[in-house]
Amino acid sequence: MPSKKSSSPEAAGQPGPIKTRAPRAPRQARLDWDPIGLVAGVDEAGRGPLAGPVVAAAVILDDTRRIRGLADSKVLTPLQRDRLYDQILEKALCCSVAQASVEEIDSLNILHATMLAMKRAVEGLRLKPAKVLVDGNRLPLIEVLAEAVIGGDAIVKSISAASILAKVHRDRLCRTLHEEFPQYGFAAHKGYGTPEHLQALIVHGACRHHRKFFGPVAATFGIVADPLAVAFATDERAPATVTVS
Repeated sequence: MPSKKSSSPEAAGQPGPIKTRAPRAPRQARLDWDPIGLVAGVDEAGRGPLAGPVVAAAVILDDTRRIRGLADSKVLTPLQRDRLYDQILEKALCCSVAQASVEEIDSLNILHATMLAMKRAVEGLRLKPAKVLVDGNRLPLIEVLAEAVIGGDAIVKSISAASILAKVHRDRLCRTLHEEFPQYGFAAHKGYGTPEHLQALIVHGACRHHRKFFGPVAATFGIVADPLAVAFATDERAPATVTVS
């Protein structure tokens, strides 16, 4: 019995239909959140005082030149801070210290002035960081990837270094203010609202280095105190409801 011929195109010597595979889902290259590069730590000193500028510092540490003893500047003695200040300047890859003046604090408010000082510190670095770690819960407006780290001055070495630079720089500045206006005792209280400082305000009034809208100072000018300034003068942390525009 003769066999049946196949009716398929292949049997007739013709090409068959083209077979296609189901399309694969597109794959993306892995991208880490943190870029590779230098990391700078940023912190400030002097948000709460009734007088003097607010100071900020930015530091990029050198991983090959460790600095022992870095910590939040507030837990260190003046002698320890001075020693570490010199070591940071000697061993860090680069550092920058900047400030916002009393006039800027009066016109912008203390929070915005602090952010301005931080922005200036970052922009003053000789090397551009790939990322900036900022102590606290607010970020300055900078053209670099940034992350706010609450309590960062105690857990991030570069922020600890920045806190030390800012604190020592401002303390030394207050000693200079004391030479100009010794009646206020700036060298001792660094501009904070101690009983001695408040008494001096009552007796002598305010000088040009005082922040006009901070409570006790505002009273000497007969003006209404800025609620934000009052909050910072009584608590170094920014209120959670404050936003930076």
